[in-house]
Amino acid sequence: MKIKLSAVIITFNEEKNIKRCLTSLAKVADEIIVVDSFSTDRTEEICSEFNCDFRTNPFEGHIQQKNFALQQASNDFILSLDADEELSEALIISILEVKENWNHDAYYFNRLSSYCGKFFPHGSWYPDQKIRLFDRNHAKWGGTNPHDKIILSSNSKKFLKGDLFHYTYHTIEEHIRQINYFSGIAAKAAYDQGKRFNVFKLIFKPFWRFFRDYFLKHGFLGGYRGLTICLLTAVETYLKIIKLWELERAEKIKSHT
Repeated sequence: MKIKLSAVIITFNEEKNIKRCLTSLAKVADEIIVVDSFSTDRTEEICSEFNCDFRTNPFEGHIQQKNFALQQASNDFILSLDADEELSEALIISILEVKENWNHDAYYFNRLSSYCGKFFPHGSWYPDQKIRLFDRNHAKWGGTNPHDKIILSSNSKKFLKGDLFHYTYHTIEEHIRQINYFSGIAAKAAYDQGKRFNVFKLIFKPFWRFFRDYFLKHGFLGGYRGLTICLLTAVETYLKIIKLWELERAEKIKSHT
């Protein structure tokens, strides 16, 4: 079955990334929908160069915003990217072939991330398989903010050749800032879901995350980048748990005043 494809992206102050993303999407998409949470940089201006359908919507969470974006598309067949992602030439070819013969509810592929200017095909970062091409009648965004994922209502999916390039942190300082931000969001989401602090997890999970990523998944092959990524990932795991404890403590103090 030949289909028409809608590409959807959510943005906020993405002037450094969005042009690269849109350039790749223009090669496969029949329309491009950008849902922006009121950027103050040149994001909208750059999107206008690609004739995007640019809309604004208040940001209530990554999952909520991405599900809102899905509903703005004219077509049921969706390619959903983040602004800091780009289709490789091999993946573009695979997607064009699928457009001519769509026969699954979803398609997934490997994501290859860069770190401090160099791609990192090691540790838990690769192959980082993602479902990003799907029929929205059988899929929606779920997971736990800020780590969203596609939830399928069927098992009809197929792997595609080609990498999705992901341009992550340009500096270690940027990585540390994002860890602090994301760990807070994750702790709040966990608290709202009824999860509670556990001292065993605080001690064990960060250690296990580092050991798994650095040794079992060969993060050590990435040199200083591998060591830095694996250490900071363990730190992020620790922060999620200790921030959950902070939320519990704050709620207890509040209930006794």
